[in-house]
Amino acid sequence: MQFIDTHCHLYLENFDADRDAMLQRAIERGITKMLLPNIDMQSITPLLNLCNQYPEICYPMLGLHPTSVGADFEVQLQAIEATLKNQKVVAIGEIGIDLYWDKTFLEQQTKAFRLQMEWAKDMALPIVIHTREAFPMIFYLVEEAQDGRLKGVFHCFSGSSEDAKRILDLGFYMGIGGVLTYKKSTLPEAISNVPLTSLLLETDAPFLPPVPFRGKRNESAYIFEIASKLAEVKQQSIKAIAEITTQNAISLFNLSIQ
Repeated sequence: MQFIDTHCHLYLENFDADRDAMLQRAIERGITKMLLPNIDMQSITPLLNLCNQYPEICYPMLGLHPTSVGADFEVQLQAIEATLKNQKVVAIGEIGIDLYWDKTFLEQQTKAFRLQMEWAKDMALPIVIHTREAFPMIFYLVEEAQDGRLKGVFHCFSGSSEDAKRILDLGFYMGIGGVLTYKKSTLPEAISNVPLTSLLLETDAPFLPPVPFRGKRNESAYIFEIASKLAEVKQQSIKAIAEITTQNAISLFNLSIQ
Protein backbone atom coordinates (compact mmCIF):
# COMPACT_ATOMS: atom_id res chain seq x y z
CA MET A 1 0.00 0.00 0.00
CA GLN A 2 1.13 3.50 -0.81
CA PHE A 3 0.13 6.65 1.06
CA ILE A 4 0.85 10.34 0.51
CA ASP A 5 1.11 12.77 3.41
CA THR A 6 -0.29 15.86 1.71
CA HIS A 7 0.57 18.31 4.50
CA CYS A 8 3.54 18.12 6.87
CA HIS A 9 6.09 20.64 8.16
CA LEU A 10 9.05 18.27 8.27
CA TYR A 11 11.57 21.10 7.83
CA LEU A 12 10.80 22.60 11.26
CA GLU A 13 13.35 22.39 14.06
CA ASN A 14 11.13 19.83 15.83
CA PHE A 15 12.74 17.23 13.55
CA ASP A 16 16.35 18.43 13.62
CA ALA A 17 17.51 15.64 15.94
CA ASP A 18 16.18 12.70 13.92
CA ARG A 19 14.86 13.93 10.56
CA ASP A 20 16.44 11.17 8.46
CA ALA A 21 15.23 8.44 10.81
CA MET A 22 11.75 9.99 10.91
CA LEU A 23 11.56 9.98 7.10
CA GLN A 24 12.73 6.36 7.02
CA ARG A 25 10.00 5.35 9.47
CA ALA A 26 7.41 6.91 7.18
CA ILE A 27 8.80 5.21 4.09
CA GLU A 28 8.78 1.84 5.85
CA ARG A 29 5.06 2.26 6.53
CA GLY A 30 4.29 3.03 2.90
CA ILE A 31 4.23 6.82 3.00
CA THR A 32 6.21 7.41 -0.16
CA LYS A 33 5.58 11.11 -0.78
CA MET A 34 5.32 14.03 1.65
CA LEU A 35 4.17 17.49 0.65
CA LEU A 36 5.66 20.42 2.56
CA PRO A 37 3.65 23.65 2.99
CA ASN A 38 5.49 26.91 3.59
CA ILE A 39 4.87 29.32 6.50
CA ASP A 40 6.74 32.56 5.75
CA MET A 41 9.85 33.90 4.02
CA GLN A 42 12.10 32.52 6.78
CA SER A 43 10.92 28.95 6.22
CA ILE A 44 11.59 28.94 2.47
CA THR A 45 15.26 27.95 2.74
CA PRO A 46 14.92 25.02 5.20
CA LEU A 47 11.88 23.76 3.27
CA LEU A 48 13.65 23.81 -0.09
CA ASN A 49 16.82 22.33 1.40
CA LEU A 50 14.87 19.30 2.60
CA CYS A 51 13.13 18.92 -0.76
CA ASN A 52 16.47 19.11 -2.55
CA GLN A 53 17.89 16.48 -0.20
CA TYR A 54 14.95 14.11 -0.84
CA PRO A 55 13.68 15.11 -4.30
CA GLU A 56 11.65 11.96 -4.91
CA ILE A 57 10.01 12.04 -1.47
CA CYS A 58 9.55 15.66 -0.33
CA TYR A 59 7.71 18.18 -2.51
CA PRO A 60 7.52 21.94 -1.88
CA MET A 61 4.54 24.25 -1.63
CA LEU A 62 5.03 27.99 -1.18
CA GLY A 63 2.73 30.55 0.40
CA LEU A 64 2.30 32.90 3.32
CA HIS A 65 0.50 31.32 6.28
CA PRO A 66 -2.27 33.59 7.60
CA THR A 67 -0.85 33.65 11.13
CA SER A 68 2.39 34.97 9.61
CA VAL A 69 0.59 37.91 8.02
CA GLY A 70 1.61 41.11 9.80
CA ALA A 71 2.68 44.65 9.07
CA ASP A 72 5.41 43.34 6.74
CA PHE A 73 3.11 41.05 4.74
CA GLU A 74 3.92 42.75 1.43
CA VAL A 75 7.66 42.15 1.93
CA GLN A 76 6.91 38.53 2.82
CA LEU A 77 4.77 38.07 -0.29
CA GLN A 78 7.43 39.64 -2.52
CA ALA A 79 10.03 37.18 -1.24
CA ILE A 80 7.73 34.22 -1.82
CA GLU A 81 6.72 35.43 -5.30
CA ALA A 82 10.37 35.92 -6.25
CA THR A 83 11.13 32.34 -5.20
CA LEU A 84 8.17 31.02 -7.19
CA LYS A 85 9.69 32.41 -10.39
CA ASN A 86 12.69 30.10 -10.03
CA GLN A 87 11.29 27.15 -8.10
CA LYS A 88 8.94 24.39 -9.21
CA VAL A 89 6.26 23.76 -6.58
CA VAL A 90 3.19 21.54 -6.37
CA ALA A 91 0.86 24.12 -4.76
CA ILE A 92 0.46 27.60 -3.33
CA GLY A 93 0.17 27.11 0.39
CA GLU A 94 -0.52 27.19 3.02
CA ILE A 95 -2.70 30.26 2.69
CA GLY A 96 -6.04 31.41 4.08
CA ILE A 97 -7.66 33.16 7.02
CA ASP A 98 -7.08 32.55 10.74
CA LEU A 99 -9.20 34.48 13.24
CA TYR A 100 -8.49 32.24 16.22
CA TRP A 101 -5.34 33.87 17.54
CA ASP A 102 -5.50 37.46 16.37
CA LYS A 103 -7.83 39.58 14.24
CA THR A 104 -5.51 42.59 14.14
CA PHE A 105 -4.39 41.93 10.59
CA LEU A 106 -7.65 40.63 9.11
CA GLU A 107 -7.55 43.16 6.26
CA GLN A 108 -3.98 42.16 5.44
CA GLN A 109 -4.86 38.46 5.68
CA THR A 110 -7.67 39.03 3.19
CA LYS A 111 -5.40 40.90 0.76
CA ALA A 112 -2.71 38.24 1.02
CA PHE A 113 -5.20 35.42 0.47
CA ARG A 114 -6.77 37.07 -2.56
CA LEU A 115 -3.39 37.78 -4.13
CA GLN A 116 -2.12 34.25 -3.60
CA MET A 117 -5.28 32.77 -5.10
CA GLU A 118 -4.54 34.83 -8.21
CA TRP A 119 -1.00 33.46 -8.29
CA ALA A 120 -2.42 29.94 -8.19
CA LYS A 121 -4.79 30.59 -11.06
CA ASP A 122 -2.08 32.22 -13.17
CA MET A 123 0.33 29.35 -12.49
CA ALA A 124 -2.33 26.61 -12.82
CA LEU A 125 -1.53 25.37 -9.32
CA PRO A 126 -3.82 24.16 -6.52
CA ILE A 127 -4.12 26.10 -3.27
CA VAL A 128 -3.82 24.67 0.24
CA ILE A 129 -6.24 26.54 2.49
CA HIS A 130 -5.78 27.10 6.21
CA THR A 131 -9.00 28.24 7.86
CA ARG A 132 -9.60 28.63 11.57
CA GLU A 133 -12.63 30.37 13.05
CA ALA A 134 -13.09 31.75 9.53
CA PHE A 135 -16.16 30.05 8.11
CA PRO A 136 -18.17 31.46 6.30
CA MET A 137 -15.76 34.27 5.39
CA ILE A 138 -13.35 31.89 3.69
CA PHE A 139 -16.15 30.53 1.52
CA TYR A 140 -17.06 34.02 0.39
CA LEU A 141 -13.47 34.74 -0.65
CA VAL A 142 -12.97 31.44 -2.46
CA GLU A 143 -16.33 31.64 -4.20
CA GLU A 144 -15.54 35.21 -5.21
CA ALA A 145 -12.25 34.07 -6.78
CA GLN A 146 -13.58 30.89 -8.36
CA ASP A 147 -13.73 31.32 -12.12
CA GLY A 148 -13.26 27.66 -12.96
CA ARG A 149 -9.47 27.82 -12.63
CA LEU A 150 -9.27 27.55 -8.84
CA LYS A 151 -8.70 24.14 -7.28
CA GLY A 152 -7.26 22.90 -4.03
CA VAL A 153 -7.82 21.47 -0.59
CA PHE A 154 -9.22 22.71 2.70
CA HIS A 155 -6.37 21.59 4.92
CA CYS A 156 -7.21 20.04 8.29
CA PHE A 157 -10.93 20.11 7.60
CA SER A 158 -12.86 20.44 10.84
CA GLY A 159 -16.14 21.94 9.70
CA SER A 160 -19.73 20.70 9.65
CA SER A 161 -21.52 18.54 7.10
CA GLU A 162 -22.91 21.78 5.64
CA ASP A 163 -19.35 23.13 5.28
CA ALA A 164 -18.34 19.87 3.62
CA LYS A 165 -21.14 20.19 1.07
CA ARG A 166 -20.07 23.73 0.25
CA ILE A 167 -16.50 22.56 -0.29
CA LEU A 168 -17.73 19.81 -2.61
CA ASP A 169 -19.76 22.39 -4.54
CA LEU A 170 -16.55 24.39 -5.03
CA GLY A 171 -14.85 21.31 -6.46
CA PHE A 172 -12.28 21.24 -3.66
CA TYR A 173 -10.87 18.41 -1.56
CA MET A 174 -10.84 18.07 2.21
CA GLY A 175 -7.64 17.22 4.09
CA ILE A 176 -8.26 14.67 6.85
CA GLY A 177 -5.78 14.41 9.71
CA GLY A 178 -5.38 13.27 13.28
CA VAL A 179 -8.49 15.09 14.53
CA LEU A 180 -10.52 12.28 12.94
CA THR A 181 -9.22 9.89 15.61
CA TYR A 182 -10.08 12.06 18.63
CA LYS A 183 -12.75 10.75 20.97
CA LYS A 184 -14.93 13.87 20.90
CA SER A 185 -14.34 14.67 17.23
CA THR A 186 -17.41 15.54 15.16
CA LEU A 187 -15.45 14.93 11.97
CA PRO A 188 -16.68 11.35 11.35
CA GLU A 189 -20.25 12.62 11.19
CA ALA A 190 -19.31 15.69 9.13
CA ILE A 191 -17.71 13.61 6.37
CA SER A 192 -20.23 10.78 6.44
CA ASN A 193 -21.66 11.82 3.06
CA VAL A 194 -18.39 12.98 1.52
CA PRO A 195 -17.11 10.59 -1.16
CA LEU A 196 -13.63 9.19 -0.71
CA THR A 197 -12.75 10.73 -4.06
CA SER A 198 -12.86 14.14 -2.34
CA LEU A 199 -10.61 13.32 0.62
CA LEU A 200 -6.85 13.59 1.16
CA LEU A 201 -4.75 12.23 4.02
CA GLU A 202 -2.43 14.55 5.96
CA THR A 203 -0.64 14.70 9.31
CA ASP A 204 0.19 18.42 9.72
CA ALA A 205 3.30 17.09 11.48
CA PRO A 206 4.62 17.99 14.01
CA PHE A 207 1.14 19.14 15.08
CA LEU A 208 -2.16 17.32 15.75
CA PRO A 209 -0.92 13.75 16.28
CA PRO A 210 -3.56 11.02 15.98
CA VAL A 211 -4.55 8.58 18.70
CA PRO A 212 -2.60 6.80 20.19
CA PHE A 213 0.16 9.42 19.86
CA ARG A 214 -1.64 12.44 21.33
CA GLY A 215 0.67 14.56 23.41
CA LYS A 216 3.69 13.52 21.36
CA ARG A 217 5.28 14.96 18.25
CA ASN A 218 3.38 14.06 15.10
CA GLU A 219 5.21 12.59 12.11
CA SER A 220 4.39 11.34 8.63
CA ALA A 221 4.47 7.65 9.62
CA TYR A 222 1.25 8.26 11.55
CA ILE A 223 -0.71 8.64 8.31
CA PHE A 224 -1.37 4.93 8.79
CA GLU A 225 -3.38 5.58 11.98
CA ILE A 226 -5.43 8.27 10.24
CA ALA A 227 -6.08 5.99 7.27
CA SER A 228 -7.13 3.17 9.59
CA LYS A 229 -9.70 5.40 11.29
CA LEU A 230 -10.97 6.66 7.94
CA ALA A 231 -11.40 3.05 6.81
CA GLU A 232 -13.50 2.43 9.92
CA VAL A 233 -15.61 5.57 9.40
CA LYS A 234 -16.18 4.83 5.70
CA GLN A 235 -16.54 1.06 6.20
CA GLN A 236 -13.86 0.43 3.60
CA SER A 237 -10.66 -1.56 3.59
CA ILE A 238 -7.47 0.32 4.40
CA LYS A 239 -6.25 -0.81 0.97
CA ALA A 240 -9.13 1.08 -0.65
CA ILE A 241 -8.37 4.15 1.48
CA ALA A 242 -4.73 4.02 0.40
CA GLU A 243 -5.53 3.62 -3.29
CA ILE A 244 -8.22 6.29 -3.53
CA THR A 245 -6.58 8.99 -1.39
CA THR A 246 -3.23 8.45 -3.10
CA GLN A 247 -4.83 8.83 -6.51
CA ASN A 248 -6.63 11.97 -5.28
CA ALA A 249 -3.30 13.50 -4.22
CA ILE A 250 -1.58 12.54 -7.48
CA SER A 251 -4.41 14.14 -9.42
CA LEU A 252 -4.68 17.38 -7.45
CA PHE A 253 -0.96 18.06 -7.10
CA ASN A 254 0.04 16.63 -10.50
CA LEU A 255 2.54 14.25 -8.95
CA SER A 256 4.54 11.77 -10.98
CA ILE A 257 4.03 8.09 -10.21
CA GLN A 258 7.17 6.05 -9.66
